[in-house]
Amino acid sequence: MKNKPPYQLPQNGWAGLRAHWRSDLSAGFSVSLIALPLSLGIAFASGVPPIAGLITAIVGGMLASRLAGTFVTISGPAAGLIVITLGAAESLGGAGAETGYAGYPHALGAILIGGALVALFGLLKVGKVGDYFPPAAVHGMLAALGVIIMIKQIFPALGVASPDGSLLVVATKIPAALLTASGYALAVSLITLAILIGHPRLKWKVFRFVPAPLWVLLVTIPFAQLVAPQQLEMVAMPKELLGEGGIQWPSFARIGEMAFWIAVVGVALVSGIETLLSAKAVDSLDPFERTSNLDKDLLSNGVGSTVAAAIGGLPMISEIVRSSANVSQGAKTQWANFFHGSFLLFYLLVGAFLIEMIPIAALAAILVFTGFKLASPKAFQHMYRIGLLELEIFLITLVAVLATDLIIGIAIGIISKYVILLFKGVPVGSFFKLYAEEVPEEGGVRLACAKALVFSNYLPLKAKMDKALQAHEAVLLDVKAVTYMDHTVMEHLKRYSAIAEKQGKQVLIENIEVLRPVSDHPLAARSKR
Repeated sequence: MKNKPPYQLPQNGWAGLRAHWRSDLSAGFSVSLIALPLSLGIAFASGVPPIAGLITAIVGGMLASRLAGTFVTISGPAAGLIVITLGAAESLGGAGAETGYAGYPHALGAILIGGALVALFGLLKVGKVGDYFPPAAVHGMLAALGVIIMIKQIFPALGVASPDGSLLVVATKIPAALLTASGYALAVSLITLAILIGHPRLKWKVFRFVPAPLWVLLVTIPFAQLVAPQQLEMVAMPKELLGEGGIQWPSFARIGEMAFWIAVVGVALVSGIETLLSAKAVDSLDPFERTSNLDKDLLSNGVGSTVAAAIGGLPMISEIVRSSANVSQGAKTQWANFFHGSFLLFYLLVGAFLIEMIPIAALAAILVFTGFKLASPKAFQHMYRIGLLELEIFLITLVAVLATDLIIGIAIGIISKYVILLFKGVPVGSFFKLYAEEVPEEGGVRLACAKALVFSNYLPLKAKMDKALQAHEAVLLDVKAVTYMDHTVMEHLKRYSAIAEKQGKQVLIENIEVLRPVSDHPLAARSKR
């Protein structure tokens, strides 16, 4: 018999709205204040009009929330997709206001098709594929995105024109940008960074009650208007949503070009991976310990991206930073996401004149801070604590993404893990094939595993455990004959065991002591060597 949770789970649908509208409305309002500057900044950094970010956040809240398989996630534009969108706009005609956003309509066409592919992934129920990617490669990809965002955004944060060229060429021009920085833009950026860094550290309740991005707006808008309204670049909003500079329709005029399809694949792959990772991460934050339907979340974000692109928006994912804020503000159901989108629509329709007072330097500084968090020293330290192998995969993926692009980079990271596993003595036959014999026992099933348990044969292992737990109360995973277990499997088994426990089932690992951990981390890889 399944264990009953020690609390009443919030209802979904209209019943959830009736029961929890107050807490969800409050959380949605708080998150909208965080999402406003982030959505504008992500669009600006992506080389498209600022309104594109708001369109995606609005569609994510008001539409995607109605289809979602999650409970407290917030859908919208994400910093991790800046590189994809910027690259698409640049390769398809030009990015940024200085080019007249020439590549923007063609990028929208690629985003629309990429979103449709993500939705198709959900319909085909490939959400489980999220368990395939090694965490070290994924974190390496995210860290690389953080580095790219910091390098690209430091120029508008300093109030100087962004240079053209490869990432390395752009990075070499940072010292010159520091010497020619606008004093006003630099002041706005330093104020922004001081607020973002100091907000979680100050104990003053009134200060902590207001989200840090809102404090940025409350301080930098008056500063810009009083000190240097003519010397600072501000957010440009269209005078009419359906007029010139307003909602843009996608173009498929360049659908026959390789650059178009590279953008499609990039949108589909990166947004799909980030959606799965974010949904899992937010599940761990949910105080009601609910488990998301990952296939439905892919479907909702894919449909949302397609609809957003059809009216000029960016691709969307289930975004972890805003989702974390949503949980901390007391959200109970998906309606908090809906309210967040509704408030953003209100700001767009009624408060456009205030949005136009936001300094670009403040948005760029927010993104520099976001990029730093993705590539912070803590990320490197975390990988090192897990083990040198994970750190190696992390660094290889990071460098590969910086040297090539996101898709090739993460592929190199995965291939490098296979190469390192070969050096660890893992046979090629164990890369995809699972060696596990089912042995019935009283009250459960014993899975006697052999050879190696690694990231790319975890899915068949999970399928066997799923099947066993449908008919039995317990699964005993015997690893006595296993020679190597990687960190990915250790991490997945911990999460799988926790989910099974909530359902009144048991997943136990036997003879784990025969495998020596490669580090002191509890989820480190283990080997008999």
